[in-house]
Amino acid sequence: MLRIAIPNKGSLADESIAILKEAGYRQRTDSRDLVLLDNENGVEFYYLRPRDIALYVGSGELEAGITGRDLLIDSGAKADEVLELNFGGSTFRFAGSADIDWDLKKISGKRVATAYPGLVEKHLKSLGIEADVVRLDGAVESSVRLGVADLIADVVSTGNTLRQAGLKIFADPILVSQAVLITRSGVAIPLELEILIRRLQGVVTARKYVLLDYDVKKVDSQAACAITPGLESPTISPLQNAEWVAVRAMVLRKDTNRVMDELWAIGARGILVTDIHACRL
Repeated sequence: MLRIAIPNKGSLADESIAILKEAGYRQRTDSRDLVLLDNENGVEFYYLRPRDIALYVGSGELEAGITGRDLLIDSGAKADEVLELNFGGSTFRFAGSADIDWDLKKISGKRVATAYPGLVEKHLKSLGIEADVVRLDGAVESSVRLGVADLIADVVSTGNTLRQAGLKIFADPILVSQAVLITRSGVAIPLELEILIRRLQGVVTARKYVLLDYDVKKVDSQAACAITPGLESPTISPLQNAEWVAVRAMVLRKDTNRVMDELWAIGARGILVTDIHACRL
């Protein structure tokens, strides 16, 4: 029986449950359930604190888990990322007093407040910077004003909260994080886990792409296929009118409207967009 760890609460938990359902796995209906057995797929799901998942997987107690890349790195656990899941995105940045012209050199010898000490210490070490990392839980942006730290390293979205605290962002991002599937380092992946990885990869791909169908004159088909090359190549089928062909191709969801406009401009008609729920590529 394959044992998989899932976040037990928050948006990361909701998204993890959603993607597993799309991949064909049973999931809990009561948020108080801590364990769920999916006999049909041979998987036992454990709902744990996101910060603990990497530790359980790294110790070998569980074969795999879904957690944030930031939490994986921060934990220092012997676990590896095997698949990006394209949700739960976040960006980690340095921020300091808006009255100071900060750069990386000025971090040396300073106190850096963060809720992710392992992640920040590893990043500072990679830069060759020695600083005192101060661990705080939540609201680290207040630490500079209260005199606990000289600067912070935290998750940044719009930066509004930092500006309100009199701070400004500087230097390149420390880390761009998202939800990932992880396994224990140095251990062969069992067949059941390979199946889960393929299913999740299929859902991730299906969420990124749509299926585009359209009709176009045969003389314009080369130009149309240049707009919709698909993954390997588009499918082209003859129509009753020998001067026209039907084309089918996968297109990035974010590019759908632009591609439709370009196809219409060269004379394509009957342009249809269909969601893809799962795939194997």
